[in-house]
Amino acid sequence: MGVEERGAAIESGLERALARVGIERPSGLTRLTGGATMESWRFSAGGEDFVLRRAPSAAMMEGRAIGHDIEAAAIRAVHAVGVLAPEIVVELEEADGLGTGFVMRALPGTPDPRTILGDNSGEAEGRLLGGQLARELAGIHNIDPGSLPTGLPTLDPAEGVAGLRTQYEEAGGNRPIVALALRWLVDNLPGPTEPALIHGDYRLGNVLVAGTELTGVLDWELAHLGDPHEDLAYACLTVWRFARIDRPAAGLASLDDWFAAYESAGGRRVDRARFHWWLVYRTCWWALGCWRMGRTWREGADRTVERAIISRRTSEQELDLLLLLEGEAPEEERTKSLPASSSPPPPTGEATAGELATAISEWLATVKDRMEGHDRFQHAVARNALGIIARDYAAQVIATDAQLARALLEGERTLAEPGLLARLRRTTLDKLAVDMPKYPALAVARRKWTGED
Repeated sequence: MGVEERGAAIESGLERALARVGIERPSGLTRLTGGATMESWRFSAGGEDFVLRRAPSAAMMEGRAIGHDIEAAAIRAVHAVGVLAPEIVVELEEADGLGTGFVMRALPGTPDPRTILGDNSGEAEGRLLGGQLARELAGIHNIDPGSLPTGLPTLDPAEGVAGLRTQYEEAGGNRPIVALALRWLVDNLPGPTEPALIHGDYRLGNVLVAGTELTGVLDWELAHLGDPHEDLAYACLTVWRFARIDRPAAGLASLDDWFAAYESAGGRRVDRARFHWWLVYRTCWWALGCWRMGRTWREGADRTVERAIISRRTSEQELDLLLLLEGEAPEEERTKSLPASSSPPPPTGEATAGELATAISEWLATVKDRMEGHDRFQHAVARNALGIIARDYAAQVIATDAQLARALLEGERTLAEPGLLARLRRTTLDKLAVDMPKYPALAVARRKWTGED
């Protein structure tokens, strides 16, 4: 189905859904960029702006802990008590022909992290917005669980780690750093705590900000009951700080300011050891989530270029995991020099597969101005994919080692082993230089581990 035909089909389905709540025909339908699993479309109707959030196919909902019905009910519940969640106006039905999902009233502000960080680049502005995010999170965690819809799952840390291990084994079980993290999580499980409502995806990119003011909290698809430290930590993952990795709290503020704002708003007292555990857990969780995107693409549930390329972001999280866990190694291992990178001979003769990818990418650059909207975004993703192919062919980095991974997972080998940390560091640097060379933490790790920029 072409872009115009697809848009017309969505408009037709929306018209049926909106008619049930007395809202007139939609217009100005525009696909929004971003979103790792769901589609979002903005449109106008009756002089107001709305957003459609949907999964086009049932296959895309497989494996999710909650469906759109429970997600919508949770959003309605938190909106009713003053949380900055959008107002749900109608939920999709099968007859609408749009898959599953719902329509919300649009809120002011932008979700774009780079715009948000640019508008709050000063230390004072960052601290103020970070404080708003922390206070909103405290409000979410203080909601009475009895007011929430039934069907929200509870995340027990031990069960969560077991689930991660299952995902890891299903994906091949051959990435040593993920295995190292899984073992550490088991060995350092936190004790029980009274469960609270957890957003599950609370970070820049899933909140709306207008200038310096927080205006909305979006994407409740991972909502569940659990430990508040999980949300506090997830917002602080390196990947969600974007280019501002020197400010641990969402790229905006220090951890001291983050914790103080949260506690002063009525949040529970922060336990830094629990916070660190959840930081490792959610970094590992996202590594496996990225890895799983390859399977999603391969099995045909979503054949977009974006889905395939996200799978290569696993190496970002492996770098972050190693930075989080390298303190477990003896000092003599932490100060050891890294082995040299492998250097395949330069190509000669006919163009290599990597050079062909570069040639296609260079041609795509010449047609960029012909692209609009989501196609322009996908154009950029396609060029990124071609860059990975070219670098992958040239570097030939092997990041898998099933035997080492198994030994680390079982605790038979550790970072105390002479030379192991240095070897993992080198492989991680080289793999990430292939997959996502602009990842900001790569330069930080390279300086820390090699003294090079």
